[in-house]
Amino acid sequence: MTAYIAVIPLLSYIFWLLNGKKVVELKWISVYNLILVFICSVLSVVNFNIYREWGSKVNAKAMSFALSSPKEAMASSASSPLGLSISLLILLAVVGFFLQRYVVSRKLNFTATPIWLRAIVCFVLVAANFLLIRGGLGGSPITQSMAYFSKEQLLNNAAVNTEWNLISSVLAAKMTKKNPYLYLDSQKASSDVKTLYTSVKDTTINILNTKRPNVVLVIIESFTADLTKTLGNEDGITPHFDSLINKGVLFTKIYSPGNRTDKGLIATLAGFPTLGTGSIVKWPEKMQKIPAISQSLYKIGYKTSFFYGGESEFDNYKAFILSHDYQKLTDKNNFTGNEMKSRWGRFDEVVFDRQLNELNKEKQPFFSTILTLTNHEPFEVPGASKYGRSDNVAKFKSTAYYTDSCINVFISNAKKQDWYKNTLFVFVADHGHLLPKNSYDISTPQRYHIPLLFYGDVIKDEFKGYKFNNVGSQTDLAATLLAQLDLPTKQFEWSKNLLNPYNKSFAFFSWDNGMGFIDNQQCVTFDNVGKMILYNSDEKNTAYTSKTLDHAKAYLQTVYRQFIEL
Repeated sequence: MTAYIAVIPLLSYIFWLLNGKKVVELKWISVYNLILVFICSVLSVVNFNIYREWGSKVNAKAMSFALSSPKEAMASSASSPLGLSISLLILLAVVGFFLQRYVVSRKLNFTATPIWLRAIVCFVLVAANFLLIRGGLGGSPITQSMAYFSKEQLLNNAAVNTEWNLISSVLAAKMTKKNPYLYLDSQKASSDVKTLYTSVKDTTINILNTKRPNVVLVIIESFTADLTKTLGNEDGITPHFDSLINKGVLFTKIYSPGNRTDKGLIATLAGFPTLGTGSIVKWPEKMQKIPAISQSLYKIGYKTSFFYGGESEFDNYKAFILSHDYQKLTDKNNFTGNEMKSRWGRFDEVVFDRQLNELNKEKQPFFSTILTLTNHEPFEVPGASKYGRSDNVAKFKSTAYYTDSCINVFISNAKKQDWYKNTLFVFVADHGHLLPKNSYDISTPQRYHIPLLFYGDVIKDEFKGYKFNNVGSQTDLAATLLAQLDLPTKQFEWSKNLLNPYNKSFAFFSWDNGMGFIDNQQCVTFDNVGKMILYNSDEKNTAYTSKTLDHAKAYLQTVYRQFIEL
């Protein structure tokens, strides 16, 4: 990175050296350095907070987020330690400005030398700088993995230069024609994935008493399994959701394939997995080619609607929603007045109330989706916070408690409506979260553990309160739901029916440059940069570890290949 920064001063030096001048003033170099000091200081401070929330360094996705949605970026960063961040920024800038003033020369003095000697010096300088940019004389140029040195992922990430990592991710983000995850022979990888999704029998356990219920899909922001008493052993945070579990069908071992809403939305509605560092929502022309639950239901006469209290254009949500047969989209632009409004948009209770009123006017059968947002940084609630606002854990628990109360009011009011008895409610998180436990690294499966609950009078009495304990993925919702409605699921090739007892039980998840695979027996996570295992739930079983890791590699390699071919 130093060599990249030195390119402009080096070219200037070469120009004046060949020009033949004896003395050159370099006042501009101070401005150049001060700009760089400021940029690098800001990136360093931003990086601290990005890493805390995402488990990755500042990258192209973060910059795109900040540039395309500055208001949402500011709201998301509101939970960061503002005083500490500003203090660090000032410290870095002051130290940088001090060094610039007392270390960097402002004048160059050249001695008289033959032109051929000056030409040789210029050639050597350019070659040396190019060598430094490349990272040495090795067979491949410098990569993040060259900075890795420890078994502790935090230390490896700290060792990677922040600015270099950002530039690298920006360049990589533009490369959609080359698969960066080539681990296995292509045919072997495809065969492995095909085997995972091959079942000896195409059948399902029918838990519904009707094939044409209304469906209300509630995607809950950051509603990790750890928030609940049933799955996370947390008392009092989500009492109403836990009470719904006792009357519904719960899938206890479901894992989100990613750690951000854009990935969770695609996984839930389209049954499409994550792509490591990338997200298919960034390429609308590809995103439009994948199927969605809404399309399947629209084709057979369902009325479709989507409700969100925030800006639907954020992260291309709107492009996906409108290109997949949602007939009605309601977002923050459809609300008037300033009451019950947070920095992200409308509080959950307002949006739930709007959805309920609209459904009362809707023709049946309908498929309606709501994406909540209150349980998102900076964790604001209207009125008093249940757990206070002393730290992020308390604020997170407070917003989760608030959203849980909104769900309770929504269900209570829905029970008064004529359409309730013929309605299936599906609750799922958009992704997991570090909080409230505040102890799981981005590479551990607990970070991705989320609840999936089917609830409603349309569920057969013998299944109310039932728990299915096999491992599954958020991407499996599409095939599972459509199978209950006796609709084809073949187009959702990355989704499997969780209620088919003959299907294999597994889930794949990924984060920036890392991936994991979990089944009923073992979980292994792997760093794609450092080429090392980060988490292994059964280290003694080396043979199965190798098999599980191959599943993860084959999965990511194959899904990324399909993404390129879309």
